Amino acid sequence: MKHIFKNLTFWVLTAIVSGVLLGHFHPEIALQPILEKPIKFSLYFSEFEIKTTFSELLSSLFISIVKLFICPIIFLTITLGIISMGDLKKVGKVGAKALLYFEIVTTVALFIGVVIANVLRPGDGVVTSEIKGGDISKYTKSAEVGFSWMKFFWDNATLQVLLLAIILGVALSNYSGRDKIVNMLAPISKKIFWALHKVMLLAPVGAFGGMAFTISKYGIQTLLPLAKLMVTVYCTMACFIFVVLYLILRTYKIDLLKFLKYIREELLIVLGTSSSEAALPSLMEKLEKMGCSKSVVGLVVPAGYSFNLDGTTIYLSMAIIFLAQVFNVHLDLQQILTIIGILMVTSKGAAGVTGSGFIVLASTLTAIKVIPVEGLALLLGVDRFMSEARAITNFIGNGVATVWLANNEGEFDREKMEAAFEG
Repeated sequence: MKHIFKNLTFWVLTAIVSGVLLGHFHPEIALQPILEKPIKFSLYFSEFEIKTTFSELLSSLFISIVKLFICPIIFLTITLGIISMGDLKKVGKVGAKALLYFEIVTTVALFIGVVIANVLRPGDGVVTSEIKGGDISKYTKSAEVGFSWMKFFWDNATLQVLLLAIILGVALSNYSGRDKIVNMLAPISKKIFWALHKVMLLAPVGAFGGMAFTISKYGIQTLLPLAKLMVTVYCTMACFIFVVLYLILRTYKIDLLKFLKYIREELLIVLGTSSSEAALPSLMEKLEKMGCSKSVVGLVVPAGYSFNLDGTTIYLSMAIIFLAQVFNVHLDLQQILTIIGILMVTSKGAAGVTGSGFIVLASTLTAIKVIPVEGLALLLGVDRFMSEARAITNFIGNGVATVWLANNEGEFDREKMEAAFEG
């Protein structure tokens, strides 16, 4: 019993269940206003916001604290990793392989989403009058501006820090006094990870707030009209994880189930907070401990959070096909290929745009001009419930990508992996 009570996984799982119960039976407590208005502040190129209601306050406070660690951890991990790698050509090779891997796997995810949505047809028979819609004006206005890679870069702090760290790491690799700088940065990195471990003890608080807010605001009853869509999306993402990602890891004889068990605490945090960012620093540390080199972890994980959004890609493709079925719009093969082509580009920006996938969805619907963009209002009520599946799939996908690329580059220690899996 002592071992269980000291286990963070136990407390996060307990917090998720407690949050669901509070949100369902006492939504007025979960939605009780605590602050008069949200608290917003900027640091490390990023913007943070502390929400007003009791449940949102707990969740947003935890996520904001963890996000403070993301930029310094990425910066130090990449800089020290490139210096330790020494061979700058290898750095470029890893980066190029990572981008190629991201494009191939997310394209596979797109096709899987389109095929399963067309086979199971979750939009057939949906009565739109039974679904409580929402205001989509802010998404359609943003979509009218169009997708911009420059805006995507300036809105994405992770990419900015990634680029800065790569430049500094390359510069220091050619600097004769780099050992002094490494000796200065290495202890700082250890101190930051030590502080992160202390902050992660608050994970149950964040998970409790996140689940309490979701259930209290949207209610389980909102799922009923779109239950088939929910089930289809979750089953599709499970299929992607346990078939596609399983086969990717099997190429190097690594057991996906053991890997998932190894990162179970982080998966529960992502589930509770609906944010893969909440567990990003912890994932980077665990990947290093299981044998991936610091340089590969530093390059692949931050880049993956912008370009390897497997779960988001599946959801975007399925949402468009779903809306076409709801409004009885027949999509021919050319139109489906056009949708896939558009999403291959715009889905990469889903993490760096306010409103995430909704702006990308609005942009895609506007571009193909055959499905009413107003249909997005039907998805607002259940989007929060599906965001957990998106975040978890994105999270696992980035972990698998890092492990595969580390093996492919010969930057993986199997003895460390076995020791990590055995606990």
